[in-house]
Amino acid sequence: MKSMWQRAGMMGAALATSQTALAEYAYNLPEPASQVARDVFQLHNLILLVCLGIFVVVFGAMFYSLVKHRKSAGHQAAHFHENTTVEIIWTVIPFIILVGMAYPAAKVVIDMKDTSSPDLTVKITGYQWKWGYDYLNDGVSFYSNLSTPREQINGTAAKGEHYLLEVDEPMVVPVGKRVRLLITANDVIHAWWVPALGAKQDAIPGFIRDSWFKADKIGTYRGQCVELCGKDHGFMPIVVEVVSEEDYAAWVAKKKGAAAVAAADGTKVFELTDLMTRGESVYQGNCAACHQADGMGMAGVFPAIDGSKVATGPIADHIALVMNGVPGTAMAAFAGMLSDADIAAVVTYQRNAWNNKTGDLVQPAQIAAARGGAAAEAAAPAAQ
Repeated sequence: MKSMWQRAGMMGAALATSQTALAEYAYNLPEPASQVARDVFQLHNLILLVCLGIFVVVFGAMFYSLVKHRKSAGHQAAHFHENTTVEIIWTVIPFIILVGMAYPAAKVVIDMKDTSSPDLTVKITGYQWKWGYDYLNDGVSFYSNLSTPREQINGTAAKGEHYLLEVDEPMVVPVGKRVRLLITANDVIHAWWVPALGAKQDAIPGFIRDSWFKADKIGTYRGQCVELCGKDHGFMPIVVEVVSEEDYAAWVAKKKGAAAVAAADGTKVFELTDLMTRGESVYQGNCAACHQADGMGMAGVFPAIDGSKVATGPIADHIALVMNGVPGTAMAAFAGMLSDADIAAVVTYQRNAWNNKTGDLVQPAQIAAARGGAAAEAAAPAAQ
């Protein structure tokens, strides 16, 4: 058994550690990494000081009056109904205070909304529950999903440093460049927010709202969706990587190369093991949030895939469901989100995982044919 002194030493060390951690904790906004964020930070401090001054004056006067003019000290309540001077004073002073706060606030808001003369334009689309990025200047497109392991979310593994604030594909921008954001949503209202960059804008289906930022520091900046958008609202973080212009050019070249590889995958014929491995990765990143990692879904909310009539029924119906989704439900259409190879892989995985041992293989060519058929069907009424 440890001695009393040993236990006291351990307690002292723990106390010192906790005090150090407490000293490092900051009750404030994140360190700004753009001019807009700095303006917001300074405006926040200014308004907070004004509010503090009002608090001190108002409550100071109230407590002074309570103490100095109390009945027990012999004071009698004054009886009056109107005092023009007092009414003018308590009208003019708040007006001056409000104008004094409104002027700097208006300047910051106007600057935040000035999206003119961008160096780079990125369209951002919110989905349940991920973000889609389209670089309109560079021809790069990708989807950004939460990458925190399911074991951490389920509590079977220790939480990582950036728990629920890490993604598989971060948004990458060059430092010192004015980035215009065109923000919309595919299903419900989301909100794109990165506090260190001073950018926050609602993503509304059917509308395109714009914002901008210009990062002046290389680094990684994290944010979240801040509009309640469904059961996994807390699982669609935002990560922005600010890099040098050289690194940005290299990243664009790498993404274009990856797109070329994905296009080449659309003509390949895969083995079952390859499809299953790829399909599991696609499933975990896109389907497991609703249908669960074990395919059992959530009773009354999201149907199970394990043993479902779709995953064990006709392949064409299964492909159509994954590609087109179910309108009016949380089942999104993945035709625009996933490549032919990814859809083929995830359909193959769903038809062979768990108890669904159908032995079916779906190849990218079948997905391409389904796309072509859907396009022809959509064009048919116009041709008539």
